[in-house]
Amino acid sequence: MRYPLLSIALLVLISLSGTTNALSDDEQAISDWVDQHQEDAIALLAETVNIGSGTMNHEGVRAVGAVMARELNALGLDVRWIDMPAEVNRAGHLFAKKQGSGTKLLLIGHLDTVFEADDEFQAFKREGNIAEGPGISDMKSGNAVIIYALKALAHIGALKDIAITVAYTGDEEKPGRPLAIARRDLLEAGRWADIALGFEGAITTQDSDWATIARRSSSSWILKVSGQQAHSSAVFSDEVGAGAINEAARIINAFYTQVRGAYGLTFNAGNIQGGTAITYDSAKNRGSTFGKTNIVPSQTIVHGGIRALSVDQLEDAKQHMQTIVAQHLPHTKATLSFDDSYPPMAPTDGNKALAVALSEVNQDLGRGAMKIWDPLRRGAADIAFVAPYTDALAGLGALGKGGHTPEETLQLDSMALAIKRAAILMLRLVKRNPESADNQPSVAP
Repeated sequence: MRYPLLSIALLVLISLSGTTNALSDDEQAISDWVDQHQEDAIALLAETVNIGSGTMNHEGVRAVGAVMARELNALGLDVRWIDMPAEVNRAGHLFAKKQGSGTKLLLIGHLDTVFEADDEFQAFKREGNIAEGPGISDMKSGNAVIIYALKALAHIGALKDIAITVAYTGDEEKPGRPLAIARRDLLEAGRWADIALGFEGAITTQDSDWATIARRSSSSWILKVSGQQAHSSAVFSDEVGAGAINEAARIINAFYTQVRGAYGLTFNAGNIQGGTAITYDSAKNRGSTFGKTNIVPSQTIVHGGIRALSVDQLEDAKQHMQTIVAQHLPHTKATLSFDDSYPPMAPTDGNKALAVALSEVNQDLGRGAMKIWDPLRRGAADIAFVAPYTDALAGLGALGKGGHTPEETLQLDSMALAIKRAAILMLRLVKRNPESADNQPSVAP
């Protein structure tokens, strides 16, 4: 479902505005307040970075959640911790909500990092304007940006009238299964919202700041191939056929030559095991192989990934791949299965309208117009789960680099920039948009 009248109205209002204006009195008050409280935001960031919260460190994830719950409670939001069932094997999520009128905003962050409890990279360290630490960019800085953007709105008295849900998931880096349970509450929030904003790191290059209006899906696939084991002297014969590895090679080559090509669609064969005796553990991406050059191999397993820019693109690719797999070489059989993790966040008109609004804010803050970032250069994220239901914009966090590595750092003065952009954008969206129409679905693009 989408809210087309909301998106169209936003586009019209933006187009009528023409050139950008100076900050309003309220917006200038937000900017001044953020400058005065940037160090407080950095202190909150340091507090959470110093709490190890790798996805499987459930105690650490809950501890970071407790810090964010403290801040959200102080802002007057209704805060709840959502435990996951034992079979999901994840810590849970922190959600907070407040009632309000008009446009409903969903703000998305995540509490976990890729650095588990046994990792040596565990502490916040600061040197001048640069700080390092596990998850400092992805995405504990974005979590703090959400809090301080809401505090800035509260400072001018605007927060009390805004309908907001804050969603901090506890397993973004490695989602629990089944996804129907692990993302149930986020999906519900997406159906409630008119606009979703994701607070993973912003992108800035030498010539521009960039907006993120699309993110690709993330799925995996496993190809299993069997063939007739025999002496290699009989390979290709009517009695023995092609063997499992040749059939796997045919299929992979056909994927490359027949499915590849559409913008946004990529697929990768990341692991292959083939021979007469193989093992493979897909959870650990590890296996073993035994085979001889004078024996036709009887088994092959290929484990790969696939990314797409829209649901239709992903489904078309899956169907084409299945058709290729079904065209077996002699005396071989093959099956192809998919496991979807993250859906795509397509570049819709509503998302583009939000990018224009953010660009206006950026210009009014003295940084120039923003460009649209290539979705092929960003990974998957939780905001994609809600993208089918609401207009969405990602990349509203601070400026960092080296995510998922021991070199993860953050440009500390970008915290103020991110907080200002987020708070002023939310204020403008609420003021510009008409009352949202609940329960008036349209066909998602």
